[in-house]
Amino acid sequence: MKNRYFAVLMVLLVISSAAFISGCSKEEAAQETAAEEVKEAAVEPVKIGISKIVAHPALDALEQGIVEVVSEKYPDAVFDLQNANGEMTTASSIAQKFKSEKVDVAVGIATPTAQALAQAITDTPVMFSAVTDPVDAGLVTSTAMGEGNVTGVSDMTPVKEQIELLASLIDLKTLGHVYTNSEANAVRLAEITEEVCGELGITFIGTGVSNSAEVKQAAQAIAGKIDAFYVSTDNTVVSAISAMVDVAEKAGIPIVSADPTSSEPGGVLLSWGFDYYKMGKASGRMVLQLLEGADPASLPTMFMTDPSDIDLLIDTENAKALGIDIPADLLAAARTVQY
Repeated sequence: MKNRYFAVLMVLLVISSAAFISGCSKEEAAQETAAEEVKEAAVEPVKIGISKIVAHPALDALEQGIVEVVSEKYPDAVFDLQNANGEMTTASSIAQKFKSEKVDVAVGIATPTAQALAQAITDTPVMFSAVTDPVDAGLVTSTAMGEGNVTGVSDMTPVKEQIELLASLIDLKTLGHVYTNSEANAVRLAEITEEVCGELGITFIGTGVSNSAEVKQAAQAIAGKIDAFYVSTDNTVVSAISAMVDVAEKAGIPIVSADPTSSEPGGVLLSWGFDYYKMGKASGRMVLQLLEGADPASLPTMFMTDPSDIDLLIDTENAKALGIDIPADLLAAARTVQY
């Protein structure tokens, strides 16, 4: 009887122990599952803040390129797309917004917005794009490397080649240039344009503006004194390219531009410059590097040097109206010919 009692007792103890162990295992498993769920819920999608100085076709295409490349790798990425509308106070407010939101990467399209981001944000990667001279703009001390949390992509344009191309088609003695006198990028390009004109024996007439509303009046003021207009990658002026076209057509003089994308509506004789959509894709690839942990200081400024990055647009209708003959070999070299 005693043996039977002990046998039953042992069975009960084994069953109780098994039940206890099983219960603990289930509880631990449940806790681990809950922990994993909390962990997954805590992983937020990457957030990219993009601030551009103004909206115009080239900068819009650049922005699109960035969004597309990042979205391919991070389908759930969140983009905060902001437009400063040419106002530095707005650019500064956007920078503070990105700082408070703690975006994973802040991108400044054009010099003023990039400067605002670099000044406001020091603990998150800041990337510039479409900045002509990042050293002159104070974003980096050398294009050979980044600066602290800042790096990016330059759109330094071949000014001399653009002006030489125009000079091969017309008797170019005086060149007019409207530029934004409050934007470092535009001022530097105006200086380069004047230097190039000096080298080529061309008289340079420049006039500064502070916003896009002043572009037409500034162009009208010098139209009667020049043989042609040169439009650089000055975002304020490019955003008012239709006003420039109107003035040039009435004066019977051509425009050569560094921005083919914004010249597509017509009225610009020659436009030789970067494909800003491709620049956006290149910028997007740099954003990916930063998201994956690359140190901005280790990334040199990227320049668009591949021939496939350069576009030449020719408006033959404008050429005909101005009585300018476009050589067949130049037409053949153009990526876009408007008739």
